[in-house]
Amino acid sequence: MAGNEHVPHVRVAVIGSGFGGLGAAVRLRREGVTDFVVLERASGVGGTWRDNSYPGCACDVPSHLYSFSFAPNPEWPRTFSGQEHIRAYLEHVADLFGLWPHLRFDSEVKVMTWDPGKLHWAIETSSGPLTADVVVSATGPLSDPKIPDVPGLDGFPGKIFHSARWDHDYDLRGKRVAMIGTGASAIQIVPEIQPVVGGLTLFQRTPPWVMPRVDREISSLERRLHRALPFTTQLRRGFLWGIRELQVQAFTKHPDELGLVERMARRNMARAVKDPALRAKLTPDYRIGCKRILLSNTYYPALTRPNVEVVASGLTEIRGSTLVAADGTEAEADAIVFGTGFHVTDMPIADRVVGSEGQTLARAWSGGMKALRGATAAGFPNWMSIIGPNTGLGNSSMILMIESQLNYMADYLRQLEVLGGRVALDARPGAVDAWNGKVQERMKRTVWNTGGCTSWYLDASGRNTTIWPGTTTEFRNATRRVDLAEYEVVRAPGTTAGPGESTSGTRTEARA
Repeated sequence: MAGNEHVPHVRVAVIGSGFGGLGAAVRLRREGVTDFVVLERASGVGGTWRDNSYPGCACDVPSHLYSFSFAPNPEWPRTFSGQEHIRAYLEHVADLFGLWPHLRFDSEVKVMTWDPGKLHWAIETSSGPLTADVVVSATGPLSDPKIPDVPGLDGFPGKIFHSARWDHDYDLRGKRVAMIGTGASAIQIVPEIQPVVGGLTLFQRTPPWVMPRVDREISSLERRLHRALPFTTQLRRGFLWGIRELQVQAFTKHPDELGLVERMARRNMARAVKDPALRAKLTPDYRIGCKRILLSNTYYPALTRPNVEVVASGLTEIRGSTLVAADGTEAEADAIVFGTGFHVTDMPIADRVVGSEGQTLARAWSGGMKALRGATAAGFPNWMSIIGPNTGLGNSSMILMIESQLNYMADYLRQLEVLGGRVALDARPGAVDAWNGKVQERMKRTVWNTGGCTSWYLDASGRNTTIWPGTTTEFRNATRRVDLAEYEVVRAPGTTAGPGESTSGTRTEARA
């Protein structure tokens, strides 16, 4: 590939076309950067909101907060809108900001390799090669489904699919269905399919805390008001944001303050589930908030129906069409739906990123994911992630975090322009470790680490490499500007250091 003079080159290659990728594309155009492409492995935009089309799929963050501040939508139909409306919103964003010419569909990234001689990334995709000065990885943590390695799964004679790869051609009516998992997807799927299936067996390894979903239709009067007076949309968004900022302290510093919320969740369950034996199965033994608090008005009622059985144990084995739980419970099934989450702390994209020392990002992160300000990794020049390590939220909108990272991306590109010439920035290992150390120290007293649960926020070593232990305001302040002292300036071999740089071979360090 390096010797092919006809390989196209771009200033920036963005990977993924969900909220992160489209947000990056909009920001690039606003910064005057038009020499970029958005590489998307699928045939349409939307990311997780394209892939997750299961029955009942909707967001658990209010729509006016779960949208870009620079692209308010006065037409949201409900306070918590469904998947089809969110996907339509993202397509509208692509229209509004003229992003379609930059989108390259059916272009899955196979591998991207840093070329230290040419100071660019060589990228192999399913639609052909290209090179890029900068890579912005916006693949997202909820993009690659995780199906557990259950003994006997290959021999199951019925239908198998993951919630994020729903088979709409398979008719569940009258079938015996096994739902594996009780996360955010499962509590939306169960009430939708329960009325039509012959029998539904829910394999529950850990029960979730479930609060009422205060959802309603947004009236035509409200929508007209938002169209006529756009500031009212901003006021609504600001109110939703402010409430969640005030809640952060209970999650991050004083988990005991969540006791009141826990009592409300217990009452919510008691109202819907009268059977004490079933209630006992559904009652968590960990502090509320340790896992994501789920929202539903229909989940508990669905579990009380005669055609539903809750197995308070995880699936451990499959013998033909018989599913066996860890406690020995057996259930017959015609179809298995896995609501078992995604590869979050072991993202497959990390195996496809090869840095300056010939090491993959997965290898560099073998002891746990870590990135400077959630964006850049040592040994991977001019590469950054959107929704990187420790940028997730437990109670608010990820769009707020994405927009903060877009600020950082924009300033990163400005710094490259200021430095001039063929140049790259590589996060200093000491800076990455210092940032990660502070984050992990703050994480120690959060409910996610002290609440007594095992969640997808934790990696294989039990470290929380997923969640941000502070407010969205704190993160925005931390990512407003790139601090060049946290980076090594990498120049092409044979070039001299620029003004204000001290040189050591081809790597230089900005002087304070």
